[in-house]
Amino acid sequence: MELRKITFENLDAIIGLAVREDQRSFVAENIESLAEAYVAVSGGFAAEPFGIYEKEQPVGFVMFGFGSLEDPDEPPVAAGNYCLWRFMIDQKHQGRGLGKRAMEACLAYIRTLPCGPADYVWLSYEPENTVARSLYRKFGFQENGQMCGEETVAVLPL
Repeated sequence: MELRKITFENLDAIIGLAVREDQRSFVAENIESLAEAYVAVSGGFAAEPFGIYEKEQPVGFVMFGFGSLEDPDEPPVAAGNYCLWRFMIDQKHQGRGLGKRAMEACLAYIRTLPCGPADYVWLSYEPENTVARSLYRKFGFQENGQMCGEETVAVLPL
């Protein structure tokens, strides 16, 4: 399992990845995430999108952020910390344990502190997304009582 930067060579493959129909309300499409990354970076903020690869096959997408985006909906924990902004495994590759392996790769990358020192990595999810909540809890993420818009925030100490 490895994270690969988005390039012109893999852009179409990453954009083509999608979750199941019943999961689409839980995560933005990858093209929207890439547009948000562009807007964030062009505005002086941090956003790092990656393809998630199993051998040479793209199987998912992840995007990290760092620090505040100065968005009124973001939680207080955003300031000075990493965010697991997007995380998805393509519908054709779900149910094989790839989400767990991908999360391990994501956390290993964040623990290198690529954008600078931080105390936490945080993420948010729809309260009814019990599958995501279960995965994140297995990795030690704990809900901290904060919200990101209508989503539940969970944090993991680094």
